[in-house]
Amino acid sequence: MDNRSEVRAFLTSRRARITPQQAGLPASGHRRVKGLRREEVAMLAGVSAEYYARLERGNLAGASEAVLDSLARALRLDESERAHLMDLARTAGTTRRPARRRAAAPIRPALQQLLDAMTEAPAFIRNGRLDVLATNRLGKALYWPVFQDPARPVNLARFQFLNPGAARYMTELDHQRAASAALLRTEAGQDPYNRDLSDLIGELSTRSEDFRTLWAAHDVRLHRTGLKRFHHPAVGDLTLAFEGLPLPNDPGLTLTAMSAEPGTPSHDGLRLLARWAATLDRSERPDPELAEVTADRRGTHEP
Repeated sequence: MDNRSEVRAFLTSRRARITPQQAGLPASGHRRVKGLRREEVAMLAGVSAEYYARLERGNLAGASEAVLDSLARALRLDESERAHLMDLARTAGTTRRPARRRAAAPIRPALQQLLDAMTEAPAFIRNGRLDVLATNRLGKALYWPVFQDPARPVNLARFQFLNPGAARYMTELDHQRAASAALLRTEAGQDPYNRDLSDLIGELSTRSEDFRTLWAAHDVRLHRTGLKRFHHPAVGDLTLAFEGLPLPNDPGLTLTAMSAEPGTPSHDGLRLLARWAATLDRSERPDPELAEVTADRRGTHEP
């Protein structure tokens, strides 16, 4: 990812989404640009128009943290966008290095033990590229359709954008795709010379128009908590709350764990999923009889 081009596109897109009224500025006269003008952003940030123009042309090298903070306030950046701006500034002006591949480090045994100890909550560990690196039994059962994709490593973004079955499994696929594109954009800002990440982005851009559109929006995100909704082939509809926990001793890795509110159909569904997961311990093919029984019980049977 070219730093100057990324800075230019990111700042331009953030400026374009703010109206003069939102910024407390008069909107008189004909405006040739969408959103704020450069000089208006400069005024709000307390810098000269010439200096802001230099920043927006992609030259963040040497910009102080105070200037970046003022710019973030002027552009009304949220926490994830502000962090992305700081990442772009950190890599600005550095000598461009050849893109490099990263050898996949094995998951520490203690982390796998932690996952395995979580017997009532689906959980997995992923990297910033959205590769699923480790799961517990319930997590693998929940993401069973993703694991059926022959491509390795198992990758959530590739499944969401390229697998035809994703729309049946993820009931809010558009939301999931937008989140994944934003997470990949965030990771690209933090690690612009990661060859594996660049290859994935190139593959998705080539093969998915939806990804190209989302990637061009330059949205970023911190994926820490929220809801995930699934239509699982064995247990039907599930609405699960998730928490994404960065692992400080394993930079770049996130542990995601999910749960359902007690007394809800989704809570019952997780119990059924645990029974179904037991069949995966014996075979990679699910037990069709159990799948039919659980789906019928929840009124979501699919042929």
